Amino acid sequence: MPAHEGRPGHRTYDAVIVGGGHNGLVAAAYLARAGRSVLVLERLDHTGGAAVSTRPFAGVDARLSRYSYLVSLLPRKIVRDLGLDFRVRTRDVSSYTPVERAGRPTGLLVGGGERRTREAFARLTGGEREYAAWRRFYGMTGEVAQRVFPTLTEPLPSREELRRRVADEEAWRTLFEEPIGVAIEDRFADDLVRGVVLTDALIGTFADAHDPSLKQNRCFLYHVIGGGTGAWDVPVGGMGALTDALATAAREAGAVIATGHEAVRIDTDGRTAEITYRTADGEAAVAARHVLVNASPQELAALTGDAPPPPAEGAQLKVNMLLKRLPRLRDSSVNPREAFSGTFHVAEGYDQLAAAHAQAAAGDLPAAPPSEIYCHSLTDPTILGPGLVAQGYHTLTLFGLHTPARLFARDNDAVREELLKSTLAQLDAHLAEPLADCLATDAEGRPCIEARSPLDLERDLRLPGGNIFHRELAWPYAQEGTGRWGVETRQANVLLCGAGAVRGGGVSGVPGHNAAMAVLEADEE
Repeated sequence: MPAHEGRPGHRTYDAVIVGGGHNGLVAAAYLARAGRSVLVLERLDHTGGAAVSTRPFAGVDARLSRYSYLVSLLPRKIVRDLGLDFRVRTRDVSSYTPVERAGRPTGLLVGGGERRTREAFARLTGGEREYAAWRRFYGMTGEVAQRVFPTLTEPLPSREELRRRVADEEAWRTLFEEPIGVAIEDRFADDLVRGVVLTDALIGTFADAHDPSLKQNRCFLYHVIGGGTGAWDVPVGGMGALTDALATAAREAGAVIATGHEAVRIDTDGRTAEITYRTADGEAAVAARHVLVNASPQELAALTGDAPPPPAEGAQLKVNMLLKRLPRLRDSSVNPREAFSGTFHVAEGYDQLAAAHAQAAAGDLPAAPPSEIYCHSLTDPTILGPGLVAQGYHTLTLFGLHTPARLFARDNDAVREELLKSTLAQLDAHLAEPLADCLATDAEGRPCIEARSPLDLERDLRLPGGNIFHRELAWPYAQEGTGRWGVETRQANVLLCGAGAVRGGGVSGVPGHNAAMAVLEADEE
């Protein structure tokens, strides 16, 4: 560890970055590699933010991606530019969705090759129509992805510039102008197929398919453009492998990363800034030409003394599990190793999603909570110790939808447990054995399962309202007040490089890259 590691070594820096999450580390690495003096202030005793790997179960050698868990929006450009020792693996199966039809367990497996997917659609729907519609729809989103994704690391295009780049008026109307529910209902007839399509519009986003605000469309767009393909990949070694690689790149370029240093105030005149921080030893301050805030817009406002933006609200349940074995399925035509290697959809039919949203909007927990599950260790077993791998252990990650933070306000612990129980009951309905029988136990004999509500994420990670995107996702084009890169604030030398920036959200590094580019451009003027 370098002698200057862990504490500020100077009184003044070219750039101070508040927050050591993945976006802040991306910015630090870019700026340090460009020869700038950089200090990262992180309040926790480790970097990574929500993109970390931890061992949550006592005495068990399983290193899970505790919060964020898949990679799609991280541009290969960032990995190449920063020389990161980081890899992802693709998933052969995209998704499996179990359902009971005519009293018989069946389901839809997407993946394993075109012929197999086509046959799966035919078995479920009784014909070729739905698969043909699926191919046309995702052919369209694939074309949009190829055109839009490269713009994320460029200055913000105008709305009309992006529209010209998409160069498909039907696609533009479908994704950018009409509620996504219109296209889903026009193009697909089967309720289950409709639901599988809609889920990408609801990840961490509490909305109906026909919400006039189109926040569901913005969520859908970011979930289908990643990498120019829309594929969601598994980070080798867990999500912490990415942030560890970023921290290494930043340090090796000369950045100082000071953990246990909490920024509490930013004073600036637009040209120079003073950042006050707190440690176990008291308060101190450093000066900087530029300040990059890798935190929420609410936290930025608190640091600068500005009026806070409207409240944000998260809407997800995150559950991490370790199993002694994968459970058998009622649908015996599908191997559990395939079903769980992609995204395993539970209670996510189109009508089920609408009912869950309506119930939650009325202040009640959904009667059939929708969720999606995947098994990291089927694609990347390196997150498990060799002994666990040899015994056939596996991880399961569950992400629940339509559970807004407001539902947990009366009693977070009790509501979380009630929701967890009903969510797992929905999964059990499709299993040939109870999931509880498959759970591993920790060193103290407790089941290896942990759940996190939006309020837990707000407490642990300071995500406003537990919102994994910090606020509603924004369209990836310029609007009034967005600035050239989408990271600008009212102070010329204070930038927002967290998920709340325009083109933020997800594990992408895009706001960090764009904030660094904005700093380098400003220095050239």
